[in-house]
Amino acid sequence: MNNMVNKLILGDNLEILKGFESESVDLIYLDPPFFSNRNYEVIWGDDGEIRSFQDRWAGGMDHYIGWLRERVEQMHRILKPSGSIFLHCDWHADAYIRVDILDKIFGMNHLRGEIVWNRAFAHNDAKKKLAVLSDTIWYYSKSENFVYHPIYPNTGDDYKKRFNLTDENGRLYQSVPMDSPNPRQNLMYEWKGYPHPPKGWRYSKAEMEELDSKGEIIYPDNSQGRLRRKKYWDEAKGALLGNVWTDIQNVQGQSKERIGYPTQKPIALLDRIIKMASNEGDSVLDPFMGGGTSIVVAQRTNRRWIGIDQSVQAVKVTELRLNQLPPSLFDTFTVQLHKYDYDTLRYGDAFEFESWIVQQFGGSGNAKQRNDLGLDGRMPDGTPIQVKRSDNIGRNVIDSFKSAAERNDAKLFEKNRAAGAPVGYVIAFSFGRGAIGEVARLRTHHGIIIKLVEVKDIVPVSIKPAIAVEINELARDAKGVRELEFVASGSSEAGIEFYSWDFEHNAEEGFKPAVVLDREGRQTHKFKAGRHSIAVKVVDNNGLENIEVVQLKVNGSVERFNTENT
Repeated sequence: MNNMVNKLILGDNLEILKGFESESVDLIYLDPPFFSNRNYEVIWGDDGEIRSFQDRWAGGMDHYIGWLRERVEQMHRILKPSGSIFLHCDWHADAYIRVDILDKIFGMNHLRGEIVWNRAFAHNDAKKKLAVLSDTIWYYSKSENFVYHPIYPNTGDDYKKRFNLTDENGRLYQSVPMDSPNPRQNLMYEWKGYPHPPKGWRYSKAEMEELDSKGEIIYPDNSQGRLRRKKYWDEAKGALLGNVWTDIQNVQGQSKERIGYPTQKPIALLDRIIKMASNEGDSVLDPFMGGGTSIVVAQRTNRRWIGIDQSVQAVKVTELRLNQLPPSLFDTFTVQLHKYDYDTLRYGDAFEFESWIVQQFGGSGNAKQRNDLGLDGRMPDGTPIQVKRSDNIGRNVIDSFKSAAERNDAKLFEKNRAAGAPVGYVIAFSFGRGAIGEVARLRTHHGIIIKLVEVKDIVPVSIKPAIAVEINELARDAKGVRELEFVASGSSEAGIEFYSWDFEHNAEEGFKPAVVLDREGRQTHKFKAGRHSIAVKVVDNNGLENIEVVQLKVNGSVERFNTENT
């Protein structure tokens, strides 16, 4: 698998990871389901997650550790020598995960830290035992030569209060000592009539001259007094980050970043991890994507990424969160599902489809579209492939393809014919009787085999869900602001997973959800007088989606003047 692409993948991460190239990923963050053995671990509630939950709890702790270990083994294989892994867990299994998995796979000497994230305040169970207020994030590197950027978090108002002095320009500063904390014989010199401190200065003469020229040295009136330095608030980094993180709050109920995912991790937490252990342009992998915070942060910080999850909802919610972001260095991505929407494949960009379906078939696409004799790709042995993004392909296509394949490489054409192997492949959505008959005639009378392949035989194809929206007026205030209720009804043979809503829809900008995850399909919203465009997206259990856009005119009444279904 080409790892250096932005991709969301639906499926079992163990099997997907086995397809990754070795030493191809820079950073791995995983937040696997905790060993709490409670049904609330089923968060999304869809089929993929339930199957995973059942597998995980088929046995006790040993089974859980074995289930996780084989996945971490693959992660170690695909991690670059300069890469790191962060494994997020809680108290139920943190010790087992370190001793039985990480120490054995990565080595005890590659433990870089036990991050203790203070994520909660004390609650009722503190009356019976010590309340568990933290998670553990194990941090390991693959080698001694790993990417690491020290973090100096600015600790906010409490830290700022230390800067209680103001200079002539109104800048806040604090007065700090200039003497060395340890004896430094080479820095024991007199400075402008002031004797050195007992252990020497903290700075060399060159550094003292620079500080003096900038007016940052505080000189006491008495030559026997201690020199001090002005440390400015606007230049302060704060204290170097340690392993106990108390400054990042868990996602709260009223938080703007909250999407309704119960174990959603805060953006600030993943932002710190990703910036600490990777560079811009590096690749980030999250094999237990969940609510997608790691992927959103990777996109925001110009990293490449791959996210994997068993849950359709996890994949689609992450996709929606990505669509909310402004463009970045790597703003394009793909979504790999179990099934693909017929309409999207059939009526989307033709060249993109040709290249994609050839790769799915096991071939490689043409880099150019001209002078290719109408051939769209080739198999590893050079046998040509033609793609027709059409239904009911006729005989004329077969005739043209036969001639093109022979002209393209006459020796290969004859070699395949003599060996009874296909001289080429034609991929389409369906084939008519004329095409099928001509292929049979060529095989029977000339020994020429042209293989007809339907798209549904390469990738599973399904029909996207249907959707309808009803509108009910609930209230109107004295200023004419209307409160409306929207009720979305989706239907799909696979079953409906959830809905998302964009109440300020702009067709040019695309779908930008204000409500990402709505399992009921019911929302209320207030509108001032004017025209409004509202879009609702429905997602089914296959991950396929559909959108209805409702156009409203709000004035003396509410008029639904147009809808479009895409």
